[in-house]
Amino acid sequence: MRYSAARGGRTAKPHRPKHTTPKLWLAIYALLATAWAPAGLAQTPQAAAPLTPADLVILNGRVWTGIPDAKEQQAIAVAGMRIVTVGSNADAQVRVGPQTQVIDAQGRRVIPGITDCHTHFLEGGLGLFRLDLRPARNKAEFRDMVAAGVARMSPGAWLLGGQWSVDSWKDPNPPHREWIDDLTPGTPVFLERMDGHQALVNSVALKHARIDRNGPPDPPGGEIVRDPATGEPTGILKDEAMALVARKIPPPSETEHAQALAAAMRHANSFGVTGIHDMSAPSHLPVFAKFHEAGALTVRIVVYLSVDDWTANIETVRGLHPADDWLGVVGFKNFMDGSLGSRTAYMREPYADAAPDARYPRGLLMAIADPPEKLGRHVRAVVTAGFQPTVHAIGDEANRLLLNIYGSLPEAERAETRPRIEHAQHLRPEDVPRFGKLGVVASMQPFHKADDGRYAEKALGKDRCATSYAFRSLMDSGATVCFGSDWPVVTLSPFAGMASAVGAFTLDDRIWFPQQSISREEALRAYTVTPAVAARREKELGTLEPGKLADIAILLDDPLHSTPKAMLDIRATHTIVGGRLVWQLPLPASAGPSGARQ
Repeated sequence: MRYSAARGGRTAKPHRPKHTTPKLWLAIYALLATAWAPAGLAQTPQAAAPLTPADLVILNGRVWTGIPDAKEQQAIAVAGMRIVTVGSNADAQVRVGPQTQVIDAQGRRVIPGITDCHTHFLEGGLGLFRLDLRPARNKAEFRDMVAAGVARMSPGAWLLGGQWSVDSWKDPNPPHREWIDDLTPGTPVFLERMDGHQALVNSVALKHARIDRNGPPDPPGGEIVRDPATGEPTGILKDEAMALVARKIPPPSETEHAQALAAAMRHANSFGVTGIHDMSAPSHLPVFAKFHEAGALTVRIVVYLSVDDWTANIETVRGLHPADDWLGVVGFKNFMDGSLGSRTAYMREPYADAAPDARYPRGLLMAIADPPEKLGRHVRAVVTAGFQPTVHAIGDEANRLLLNIYGSLPEAERAETRPRIEHAQHLRPEDVPRFGKLGVVASMQPFHKADDGRYAEKALGKDRCATSYAFRSLMDSGATVCFGSDWPVVTLSPFAGMASAVGAFTLDDRIWFPQQSISREEALRAYTVTPAVAARREKELGTLEPGKLADIAILLDDPLHSTPKAMLDIRATHTIVGGRLVWQLPLPASAGPSGARQ
């Protein structure tokens, strides 16, 4: 499934002479305009031919089109899957027919459908049914939640889930298998940290994987954390070491995958999300395809296939069903390094809080990127084949090495394929302008700033944090910046991400490096306009204008006029994908926009 590369531009508007036109010429002009006007352009009520009724019309909105310097509009009309009118209520009302679905926006903000530029969508959907340890505030609550989870398990089944983090606890020492062994004597446990780059497993799971004091050694790009005195595994596995246990877990069934996708789509639609850029495992493609064939998708899924060996999979991807506007594999995903919270993001200098005897004081390069030339060969292969390379890089040295790889590509191929860096979290100042210069997309997840800002200075020191989560610096340098969530690592809510990018607050209520903050409109563009550019689909998506696909969200409150903290509560009242209403929040008829403003 491979999308054809859509290229820019907007529907052209018909030329209108500036001089006064005689009556005869007016009549001729009207006939020509009716016959030749580009599809979707609004016609006036005085046009010679009657207008085709729209399938859906939105009235009384505050329409933000996403088009630079465009004025706010009131209404939208949709015919089939595409927008035909964006303008005043009067412009859209002439499209209302007996069968037209009319939505009264009641003065609410109307925006292009939101695209989340980085998800792990099925994992997020599965997580909605699994143990969530995110709310745990201390070891006792952690244990209580694990005990409750085990009580719901079938005998012999794996206890899965996680999303834990101890960084904000009074005692931030990492979990240990001894925390949970007494609660799980017959249950294998695999609980991921919120960043997905380490996991806590119990003794039962370690026995399944044959991990003990005698071995195995750390795999390339990973670490089995051990007690320094005894050599016994603590139960914490980092990055590639997680696979030693994960491969023992039975894969989800087809039914579980289907339930997960249905739940994930509904969750996404509730936030006005109409599209995702998904970092998908090959095992996820069948359920995506099945929903697509049934016409049951309510989000557009752009897939970056997460496999180690890109080169070996190019022809396999070419042989998949041709892509359309709903589903397709456009590129490949891989990893340079790990994460900040797990201290496996690859830094040029050692971590500020690295222990004197730390085995990896600068973090880890993943096996596929060690040495970087190995990954470089795969990047060149997929770019030559016309696919997008997209690579996870969090540490400053990981980003520098990846920019070097992308910089070695021919300029024309970079321009065509638009290589991406996922996260781009910690950058050296001299590397910031290289994104714009090389045409590399910075695909960032702003809510990570709210989360990581609690402990980033402890890990890196203040100086290195000045160009961490460098939204302002990257945009000012001319880079294409698009936003996503990394769900299920953090909330799927795009408005939580906007709040962090604008307000610079952390989860422990501090304001952290506000000089990297951006405006509300810039943040909204990074969830609507630039995702289309990042996926090479700006001709079809990203703005509200005639001719484009009708992906639209009406919001409960206005992110362009809300305080950052008030943004956290924003949801969609209506979500429309391809002209079809897929989500509606029940509201009293009189309920209008509300919420804190500034």
